[in-house]
Amino acid sequence: MVTYADIILPVPLQGLFTYTLPDHLASQAQAGCRVIVPFGNKRTATGIIARIHQTPPADPSIVVKEVVEMVDAHPVILPHQLSLWQWMADYYLCSIGEVFKAAVPGKLKERPTPDPSRKGGESSGFKEDDTAPAFPSLTGGVRGGSLPLLSPAQSTAIDSIRMAWREHAVCLLHGVTSSGKTEIYMHLIAEAISQGQQVLYLLPEIVLTSQLTDRLQTVFGERLGVYHSKFTDKVRAEVWQRQLTSAPYDIIVGVRSSVFLPFQRLGLVIVDEEHEVNFKQQDPAPRYHARNVAIMMAARAGARVLLGTATPSFESYYNARTGKYGLVRLSERFGQVALPEVEIVDTKELRRKRLMRGVFSPPLLERMNQSLSAGQQVILFQNLRGYAPHITCHVCGWVPRCPHCDVSLVKHAADGRMTCHYCGWSTSIPEQCPNCGDTQLRSHGYGTERIEDEVRKVFPEARVARMDMDTTRTRRAYEDIIKRFARGETDILVGTQMVTKGLDFENVSVVGILSADTLLNQSDFRAYERSFQMLSQVAGRAGRRSQRGHVLLQTMSAHLPLLQQVVTDDFEAMYREQMAERRNFAYPPFTRLIFVYVRHRHQADVELLAREAALRLRQVLGTRVLGPDEPPVARIAGQYLRRMMLKLEPQLPLGRVKAMLRQVRQELLTIKTFTSAHIYFDVDPL
Repeated sequence: MVTYADIILPVPLQGLFTYTLPDHLASQAQAGCRVIVPFGNKRTATGIIARIHQTPPADPSIVVKEVVEMVDAHPVILPHQLSLWQWMADYYLCSIGEVFKAAVPGKLKERPTPDPSRKGGESSGFKEDDTAPAFPSLTGGVRGGSLPLLSPAQSTAIDSIRMAWREHAVCLLHGVTSSGKTEIYMHLIAEAISQGQQVLYLLPEIVLTSQLTDRLQTVFGERLGVYHSKFTDKVRAEVWQRQLTSAPYDIIVGVRSSVFLPFQRLGLVIVDEEHEVNFKQQDPAPRYHARNVAIMMAARAGARVLLGTATPSFESYYNARTGKYGLVRLSERFGQVALPEVEIVDTKELRRKRLMRGVFSPPLLERMNQSLSAGQQVILFQNLRGYAPHITCHVCGWVPRCPHCDVSLVKHAADGRMTCHYCGWSTSIPEQCPNCGDTQLRSHGYGTERIEDEVRKVFPEARVARMDMDTTRTRRAYEDIIKRFARGETDILVGTQMVTKGLDFENVSVVGILSADTLLNQSDFRAYERSFQMLSQVAGRAGRRSQRGHVLLQTMSAHLPLLQQVVTDDFEAMYREQMAERRNFAYPPFTRLIFVYVRHRHQADVELLAREAALRLRQVLGTRVLGPDEPPVARIAGQYLRRMMLKLEPQLPLGRVKAMLRQVRQELLTIKTFTSAHIYFDVDPL
């Protein structure tokens, strides 16, 4: 009898690919093992066996090709991982091949070099000189034999979390900044390990792993593994392979891609800063939310989940308030240090009175002077990297724009170039206007690079550093910035949202938020939620030990109620107001959103396709379909974009809606005019 194998290939095509297994391979083949198969013209690909069976294709005219080679003697993808991959493909409306491509390190998708020492046509996943180091013994207790001491409030919180887990698999820990959530996590990790369980500790930013792993390694030592994209592909593959051995890491600390790692005995998942948008993958597919995937993964393993944050996402808080999740609050800072004093600085009024020049207000400069004189540190937050958002010719008004995207180019003075922050295209900064020839080109606005320059001029004796995407392109770079600041070798740290995400510096007394308006003026129903989260988080970097910190929040919209809620740290008031609006206008969590994107290199074709797609969707979903319209950036990398929004009631059968979306896409892309177009979906967009 012929043995067939359904194979997952890392390609954006729906479904599985069926091959035959030759007799000498059929006996050793298992689901989750890698195989080499022919794919396309004179090509081979590395795939994963999803299923082995004896059912021939329904169409007898189909020629089924044969598996060329078995790569593994044992599965590298565990059954619960395959199940999770299928759920992700179904839920996020992509192919399981796209999940495979995103999930597995590149080295494990390559055709391995044959190893003559192995028999049966198998080969190892690595060349001989690439083998992973021997795994040390992980028996015995945690390193050092002790855990951080807990305050009464922290001890109470741990007891409350344990009680919440009796009724809920997921618990939300809502703890103010510097309340000691990390120490709570460490105690719960130690408990899980003592029970023979593994732990996944998810973080939203790679930059956070450096400080955290230093703390965790002092307690857990070699039980701890780290996984993120700043490591080489070889190292990530080694971590993956180790998780399949009899001596895997007990704790994995990593960013969103860590949810794909194999865990043999997962017992606890911690999602720190659960509100962060960086947990959502934007491009390419799968456009998944790591927090939600982690919850599904934990459910399959029978593990518990702890979501921690000082500023919960509305969806998680709603789930906790309505009883779907457990809820534990931690409302005091460790050591009973007061929350920082937040002062709103009305830059509009200061400019009207001609009391403010440049980007620094007089109150901020005064506080910075006091802090530096006392030997303390300052953080300045500006959520825009580069030198200036754009430059203009003051004679004719020319503004340099990206030739491939509908955005202006950002000036980067350090390398003398203007860069598109969407597609990466760059060009040198012109010496004169190409439109009129004038040489007076002016910079407008402030990015972190320009602010760093201004700080050096105002405080020439201060030691200044900058933390943004331009200065943290390597793991060593961001670790060096953080460690130098933590050691007190830097006086002023200028940064983007990287500095808002849970970093713990004990000597910071002043935080300056240079322009809150860039957050407040976004045209998005989540704008106030995100603004509160980011402003509260960056404010929380001040005064985290023995003294109260000061936060100066510069804005031209000082009258907004949201800013007073930031001053008083009144999350509840902000939540109630925004939820009332969302209920009235049918936004999450009262509806489910799906964005439908249409992309094509010709503007006329993309508009025609978008109108046709909207027409077909409305025939089934009616007024639940909004658009098509232009997204905020309507052309990226030479491709025009249009977008439709679907607002779906929670009781609507989501599976049937998604099946209809796939069918409409398939029908439209078979029309000759649209064969080179792309239609893709973003489920639960952020």
